[in-house]
Amino acid sequence: LGSVVAYFTSAKFLLYLGHALSTWGDRMWHFAVSVFLVELYGNSLLLTAVYGLVVAGSVLLLGALIGDWVDKNSRLKVAQTSLIVQNSSVILCGVILMIIFLFKTQLLTLYHGWLLTLCYILVITIANIANLASTATAITIQRDWIVVVAGEDRSKLADMNATIRRIDQLTNILAPMAVGQIMTFGSPMIGCGFISGWNLMSMCVEYLLLWKVYQKTPTLAHKSAKVEASELKQLNVKKESDMKPAEGVQLIIEKDVTGFEPEKEVGCADRIAEPFITFRDGWVAYYNQPVFLAGMGLAFLYMTVLGFDCITTGYAYTQGLSGSVLSLLMGASAVTGIMGTVAFTWLRRKCGLIRTGLISGVAQLACLILCAISVFMPGSPMDLTVSPFADISARLFENEPLPTIASPEPEMIFATGMPNLLNGSIAPANSDPEMSPESVPLISVSLLFAGVIAARVGLWSFDLTVTQLLQENVIESERGIINGVQNSMNYLLDLLHFIMVILAPNPEAFGLLVLISVSFVAMGHIMYFRFAQKSLGKQLFVCHTPDPKAAPDSSPPGNTSTV
Repeated sequence: LGSVVAYFTSAKFLLYLGHALSTWGDRMWHFAVSVFLVELYGNSLLLTAVYGLVVAGSVLLLGALIGDWVDKNSRLKVAQTSLIVQNSSVILCGVILMIIFLFKTQLLTLYHGWLLTLCYILVITIANIANLASTATAITIQRDWIVVVAGEDRSKLADMNATIRRIDQLTNILAPMAVGQIMTFGSPMIGCGFISGWNLMSMCVEYLLLWKVYQKTPTLAHKSAKVEASELKQLNVKKESDMKPAEGVQLIIEKDVTGFEPEKEVGCADRIAEPFITFRDGWVAYYNQPVFLAGMGLAFLYMTVLGFDCITTGYAYTQGLSGSVLSLLMGASAVTGIMGTVAFTWLRRKCGLIRTGLISGVAQLACLILCAISVFMPGSPMDLTVSPFADISARLFENEPLPTIASPEPEMIFATGMPNLLNGSIAPANSDPEMSPESVPLISVSLLFAGVIAARVGLWSFDLTVTQLLQENVIESERGIINGVQNSMNYLLDLLHFIMVILAPNPEAFGLLVLISVSFVAMGHIMYFRFAQKSLGKQLFVCHTPDPKAAPDSSPPGNTSTV
């Protein structure tokens, strides 16, 4: 009994609990805000598209600056500030949305509708601030606090990373379902009120949990100072032969100081140039990291339509899959994702961290071959002779209105959150009576989703591998900025995948998008293979059981040790 009580009061469990509350609120909000914007703008995807573009662009441009802010401030200040900003922004957004839902008719008549437009801009801006604060929270908790709480025990760090991902997988499915039911059987306004109330309660509890974790882990109070650029350059170019490291020791040089040096006075021009210099230095530092290729490999996995986003699920709906079937498939993907976290911890113990990434990459690619095969199977609509914009061009020349989301079935959006982005309509794309969705052969779409679901085992195991490589091999004083740039890279490739869909939005071109996606995933794993080859050399394919605390193969040559 004493050990059970000790576990539930430990810093590790309190960190899990705080992350679960934070992630639950995040997932509810990310799901609901897109639906709210669709409802508000006459069932059009315009506001949702603008919101997605603003969010991706903001993290792409500001990721390094956010990470630098995380590095330059104390851990508790960063965690508490980002928590308060994030939740306050969501609460404020919820209140504004409730006002819009209540008085939309009146707002339309005021100032020729410009006041309502201003409200839309305000909602998207505040929601974007909430997302940036959420990014800061993720960097500081998942990339820094968790490393300090785990201490020198790398097996404990691996287990904590895996548990965090399991929490993510469960909340990804359960939170949208919960808020979707509230909006379906209540109303969007009730959904806004519920999310605002949840975030208010969650903010108070999370604040308390952060303070308790900080108290239980005294080492969180000590943070290494920023290393000078000249020292970083020397650190990155030194060779393994010069360093002569002891085997199994992660080598990181840091200035062990208790405080930060006082800031020198800077002029106005320097202050204006500082963000741009930070942006440049962050990307240069990221490029010089020994785990650069591993991080790039992970980023390339974001350039894909082979996931459970609105693109792939919208395509599936055009091929005859119902919302209930898609919900079951999403549940199955969550199960395989959790299996990936279990596989990661087992493989790491047996083969070491870097080899775990190799094995995970091979497993993911093997499963995605099913997706590539599905493009050529019966039922696949792939036809590259059809112009992606033929329908739009025809409507423009004939002065017909462009398609928008049909409004009779809002419960479809609330139940699944999957409006069809491919042809602008919730109705299935197959309008030919001889080829209704029910008559379309399901071999192709079945193979596609079988590959996507099975590949998530390798995907999440690989994600955890790269995450831990970044945690172990990036010096403490640079964790924020390096992980900020990593987030920017992820968003950049994610943005490119949406641009790819915009250039080929019709279902007939989806097969080509699948093949391009598989190619990018393969390129990502080739980059990781190159990283592993440089790190392990001739020992690459020699599988052994490493010391769980030392994990000798998780530190690439050229790293330096804490002294």
